[in-house]
Amino acid sequence: DGTRRSAPWPAATGSPLSVLFGLHGKTGVTSVTIHRGYIYSTGRDGVYRQLRLQDQQLEVLQKHRPCKGLQWIEELHFTSDGDLLVLGFHADNFVVWSSRTSANIHCIPCGGGHRSWSYCSSPLAEVFAFIKSGDVMLYHREAKPCEQQVLLASLHGREITCVRRLGAVEVPGQATVNVFVTGSEDTTTCVLVLSENSRAAVPLARLSDHISSVRALAFAMGPGDEGFGDEGLSALLFSAGGRAQIECYRLLCSGDTAAQSAVACQVMHVASHRLDKHWEQKKNRHKDCPRQDYPYSPTANWPLLHYRIFGLLEAARKLVLVAESFHHQRCVLKVEAFLHTWAGGERQREKRHLLIALLTEPVLPALEAPLITVVAHSCGVNSLHIRKTPEGRYLVASGSDDGSIHVCLLEVALGRGEATAGTCLQVLERVSRPCAHAAHVTGIRVLRPDLLLSASVDQRLTLWNRCPGELVPLSTTFFHVPDLAELDCWEAVEAGGELRYYCVLCGQGLEMLCGTFSSKPPPQEAPQ
Repeated sequence: DGTRRSAPWPAATGSPLSVLFGLHGKTGVTSVTIHRGYIYSTGRDGVYRQLRLQDQQLEVLQKHRPCKGLQWIEELHFTSDGDLLVLGFHADNFVVWSSRTSANIHCIPCGGGHRSWSYCSSPLAEVFAFIKSGDVMLYHREAKPCEQQVLLASLHGREITCVRRLGAVEVPGQATVNVFVTGSEDTTTCVLVLSENSRAAVPLARLSDHISSVRALAFAMGPGDEGFGDEGLSALLFSAGGRAQIECYRLLCSGDTAAQSAVACQVMHVASHRLDKHWEQKKNRHKDCPRQDYPYSPTANWPLLHYRIFGLLEAARKLVLVAESFHHQRCVLKVEAFLHTWAGGERQREKRHLLIALLTEPVLPALEAPLITVVAHSCGVNSLHIRKTPEGRYLVASGSDDGSIHVCLLEVALGRGEATAGTCLQVLERVSRPCAHAAHVTGIRVLRPDLLLSASVDQRLTLWNRCPGELVPLSTTFFHVPDLAELDCWEAVEAGGELRYYCVLCGQGLEMLCGTFSSKPPPQEAPQ
């Protein structure tokens, strides 16, 4: 009869291969998109998620919250120039949000999201059509040259509080690029690349799981990781910040000549931890510490001035509280850990994990009771670094709000007898430099046993030579980052065998410096 008929839909042969219940809460999923092998879902919970299909199972990699107030996300549009547009509704406005600029590029009054609508964009024009009160409304805008030009795109909306270097990635046919991670008061964490040749910082991924300022970053190599190989980088990223929140991610970075940054980055959210809502709503909670996730209950009210140790179960995607200390009576500002190993016979070795915490009242404690206490500064301590010497000892360097720096040499030993059983710490040497800087010392690194680097809010980066009984300044460099929050350092051997030290500083901006030293470095340390 000339009627066109489509083929019937095949009958269902079984249950779904994979189901994720409640992915976007009670309000449901609004769209599903596939782009470059990944699955993206949006919902009316104000979040869009990135997923992948692994062994015929859906696996959530990470979630993104575009901007505050956008509680209804409808669709995602991937543009030809690499931008991701998030389409949704905020109150009675239709909003188009750009992930590249982290800003709204359109905000059109339409009455809200409970209506039929359509949006289309092209290099020539943009069109938004919607139904309101039974009428079809049309919004049309032709493309016009932008009067404002961005000279330098910002990495964060507020101060950068912490920075860590992940490593270097080899890009075929191009120069090696360095991969960094930064945390900010704008509650986001940014994975970026920084090339010496281009001198440009290009973001690879933005992580927005924190609800408060990001204050600390750390990397760890998980089981099966190859480390820093030719094919790329693989590591666990831990970020910590306000509201006692910890987030853990798996980062996979590799060279990709097709990408704008020449590096491809895959991020998978692994685990998180935050104080429960019951404790947040509790009255006088500043007098008590949260005990909901601790194995036993306290016998008295303990001050919330402590640090915790967590274990990561990556397969189960959980952070488990292992231990915590309530020894301190003042705020803990910095914590560093190191692993010391003793030879316990021909076939047996004993390992001890030791912690060094810096407080407003400087102390070097262990987890439960202090092994040793060193009064090093007159006021708050804001920077700390530990380095193992070739002799198996440990250099502990610290910087204070009073502008001073302090270095002590520690030796770890096993106590003998019942009275001294366990681990013992002994201070072999101490050296300090009062008024090393004119303001707070917020960054310090031991580059070599005889070489120390310190940075301060006075915008000076000073190199020190550690001599018997004193610290001798070698050189001072002024940097451009105001309100320095932290620094990170690493060394690299150039093609000609020349050893160079690199330093990245963060605060109200980001800056990378490098220096060359003609003296030969000390013997390589034994791996820990």
